[in-house]
Amino acid sequence: MRAELKSLHSPDIENLSSWIPERQDFAILLQVIAGPAGEIGGESFDLTLCSPSWINKTVEKERIITGRHLLIVARYDYGRISEFISNYVSSCYGETWQEIALKLARFGHWEFEDYRA
Repeated sequence: MRAELKSLHSPDIENLSSWIPERQDFAILLQVIAGPAGEIGGESFDLTLCSPSWINKTVEKERIITGRHLLIVARYDYGRISEFISNYVSSCYGETWQEIALKLARFGHWEFEDYRA
């Protein structure tokens, strides 16, 4: 079984494909919706898409930050970003969706990461 990118979404940006950051130091929430290839539906893996200058500014202010679930880009280029994410997602495979989702959770915070039934 292999993962497939179903969609990219941001609650911060109405249209990701035409968005142009107003400043060089930007950070937005990006929700990667992925699921089993060829099947309907997917689950959310959230990450912060940000620029190096945003990291510098944040480190200066906060003194320490963690790097988990960050996707750092030199400049905002939706085509390159979506292609990178699609390639990453499709490189994840396993025997079960749970196995694949755990691999994707290294990239973005999985909505069911800490779920206990």
